[in-house]
Amino acid sequence: MSSNLKNPAREAILSRINMALLPTPESQPEDHIATSWSAIPRTFRHDTQASPQDVLHLLIDRLHDYDAQVLTCTPSGITESIAKMLTARGVRKLLLPAGFPEDILPQGFEYIPDGREGESLTAAQLDATDGVITLSTLAIAETGTLVLQNVPGQGRRAASLVPDYHLCLVNAADVKATVPEAVAALQPTAALPTTFISGPSATADIEMTRIKGVHGPRFLDVILISSE
Repeated sequence: MSSNLKNPAREAILSRINMALLPTPESQPEDHIATSWSAIPRTFRHDTQASPQDVLHLLIDRLHDYDAQVLTCTPSGITESIAKMLTARGVRKLLLPAGFPEDILPQGFEYIPDGREGESLTAAQLDATDGVITLSTLAIAETGTLVLQNVPGQGRRAASLVPDYHLCLVNAADVKATVPEAVAALQPTAALPTTFISGPSATADIEMTRIKGVHGPRFLDVILISSE
């Protein structure tokens, strides 16, 4: 077979590589970007027929699979639930992101503010805390994922990754069934730094020895807040 014959698949791959290697997206022809975007297959499942209650149960199951502990409560029970989680984990000194609603915090614990008056704690100071408590933007049931953004109550990325323990508050109304639903809901704030958290941090070496806490907290707990 002649080596001069063109291979359509090869040509397509090389063309896409060449376009991807252009300095910036702005330097790509606008019509090519639009064509490439519209050509992406979107036959994946966007939503679910499951009931809201089933979606919440799925999220809880996924979180349990990740060894995360979950408490459900109504707004009136948030303070008590926080105290239960912290006591069970032996957490006494908790990092508090700027803008976190302090009126729901239980007494008897030490809270270390981060980001107040424009001053953020150093990595060493973050590491010196027992853990961090945050709000969340949303959660994804099918993957057991929590989504945090750099907004009041959720804090900067380092605040949720450096401490060894993370307690995250999730509103049941903000739980999305699927990843496409979540991505659509995040579009208005897509420019914000966003962190996707699926369970405590864990990795494995070449011998498949699982180690927790390499890239983030070793322990994760969730309080799921329902309106009912």
